[in-house]
Amino acid sequence: MKIDSVKFIKGIRGTDPILNDTKPQFAFVGRSNVGKSSVINALLNRKGMAKSSSTPGKTKEINFFLVNENFYFVDLPGYGYARVSNKDKEQLVKMILWYLLESGASPRLVFLIIDANVGLTKKDEEMIRALTEGAMPFVVIGNKIDKINKSIRAREIKKLKDACGGAEFVPFSAKEKSGVSDVLQKLSS
Repeated sequence: MKIDSVKFIKGIRGTDPILNDTKPQFAFVGRSNVGKSSVINALLNRKGMAKSSSTPGKTKEINFFLVNENFYFVDLPGYGYARVSNKDKEQLVKMILWYLLESGASPRLVFLIIDANVGLTKKDEEMIRALTEGAMPFVVIGNKIDKINKSIRAREIKKLKDACGGAEFVPFSAKEKSGVSDVLQKLSS
């Protein structure tokens, strides 16, 4: 798939007519600091479309990007960032789960982004469980594989795939742009 056009439409924090738009929605979710914005920008082949920051946890709303005038990339807030209050963490997780499971948006596919160099965290495992229990179709993207030593990369990727409990897993590097075509292929299948 080729990305010809991308336009930021809006950020929301709750109910909004865009949730009922008939265009397919592809949601991106992950722990703060996994490179979610970098993954989205690599897929879109645009620098700075999804805003990244040196301060993790910057995204506080659900951001909609219209791609090729045909579908949305939905950038969800990051979860699990340690430097926000517990109340703020809970609110972000509630917003994420509301969008995914209760808003009526029904994303066609959810891309759960993890840090391949760190591995699955407890929060990632909780998100996998929530997606599985909610019967949401999802793919795990293991970002930052470029940070894993090449001599052990294949073994580490296999361990990550196994840890994802049968979920589809795509090794990815936003920096090296590896895995981009594999993820883009999921948009049209």
